[in-house]
Amino acid sequence: MKALRLSLLGVLTLMFVSPLLFMLLTSFKTRQEAGRTPPTLFPQQPTMQAYDHIFHASDTPVLRWFANSLFAASANAMLVVATAALAAYALARMEFPGRKIVFGLIVATLFVPPVILIIPNYEIVGRLFWLDTLIAIIVPTAANAFGVFFLRQFFLQLPRELEESAFLDGANRWQTFWRIVLPLSRPALATLALLAFLTNWNDFLWPVYVLFSPEHQTLQAGLSTLQSANSVRYDLLMAGAVIASIPVLVLFVIAQRFVIEGVSRSGLKG
Repeated sequence: MKALRLSLLGVLTLMFVSPLLFMLLTSFKTRQEAGRTPPTLFPQQPTMQAYDHIFHASDTPVLRWFANSLFAASANAMLVVATAALAAYALARMEFPGRKIVFGLIVATLFVPPVILIIPNYEIVGRLFWLDTLIAIIVPTAANAFGVFFLRQFFLQLPRELEESAFLDGANRWQTFWRIVLPLSRPALATLALLAFLTNWNDFLWPVYVLFSPEHQTLQAGLSTLQSANSVRYDLLMAGAVIASIPVLVLFVIAQRFVIEGVSRSGLKG
């Protein structure tokens, strides 16, 4: 039984890793070999031409796109954690009229397809003169309904006795939240920050609508222009995909333990 389980896990691992491995190997192929049919697995003449072209071509400032995406995703993740933590704590611990209704409305927004909000958000961003700026992809998604739901579930798991002890020692609501609740919620906060970062990092549609200048583009939107301009340069496309996947893989390795702990303690495990 154990051997069967290990075999199944090995097959699943191979299925998930194979596209990443092919992407990485293709990025080191020549232009001719990358477009060959049927494709080859290993590069016959490994080369760095694709990376040299991407990093040095004036029409594809990939490093600038990378920096824009990194800044926007990091800033958005911090805003999501800040707003969600405050709202979730209020909904989990504070008593006020209509609390359940407010929480229900927040959860209901999770069922609204994000594409429906593109036009209203575009109008708001335009009236605030945020078009073609990174603020347009940082602020609009800072109020995250899933983040509120996720952290509320986690806060409900924390023992109230800790907060009551803090109140008896003279701490007010804010001090209890800042010094007691947040330190105990690091796994959940790290998990939410990672999810928010990945969502913003991988976003393609919204940056295409609100960012116009090449120097303001994010990596995902910039890679789309690379694809349209070089539709048969699969080596360039794979090299760009490798660059885009590096922060995701690094974050996953660093935050894997926090993600598992945060999800298991928030009541969202399957």
